[in-house]
Amino acid sequence: MAQTGKTIATLLTGVAVGTALGYLLATDSEERREELTRLREFMNDKYYDLKSRFSKERADLEEEIYNA
Repeated sequence: MAQTGKTIATLLTGVAVGTALGYLLATDSEERREELTRLREFMNDKYYDLKSRFSKERADLEEEIYNA
């Protein structure tokens, strides 16, 4: 049973590496750079959205505890 898990993990790792190499070889650097820039901007936007949401919730909780 443990051997099957190792085999599947090895297979999935090979697929991931192959996919990454295929992507790198199939696209030009400018296209990759643009996609990575868009992905980075998207992730930064989501990070700051979550950060501001949790900061507000934390401030509300602190105020509620302080005024209780």
